[in-house]
Amino acid sequence: VQLQASGGGLVQFGESLRLSCTASGKIVTINTVGWYRQALGKQRELVAVIVSGGGTTYADPVKGRFTISRDNAKNAVYLQMNILKPEDAAVYYCNADVTYYTDYFHHRTRENYWGQETLVTVSS
Repeated sequence: VQLQASGGGLVQFGESLRLSCTASGKIVTINTVGWYRQALGKQRELVAVIVSGGGTTYADPVKGRFTISRDNAKNAVYLQMNILKPEDAAVYYCNADVTYYTDYFHHRTRENYWGQETLVTVSS
């Protein structure tokens, strides 16, 4: 299984970005997915979570501005970020709990994966 995060970039204050987290491999299902971020000199923090049933949770600083969603058919989870602020600038990571097939007999296992980082920069 590979987990790929993308969509970061440089935007101005108030603009939007959409991050994508896509899993590939012999996926059975993607369970809980979280987006995290780590700003320079700060600890990594949880930004938003979506569970397999679609329920979501957001960190207080992003409530009302960020939306996490999923497309199970594409094995993808998205983070729509609106009204971006300079304090949103960080390296963003996705983390996913994935169930996948381990062999041709369709045995399954479940593991946790981190996607590679994607950088979000917000200019004021």
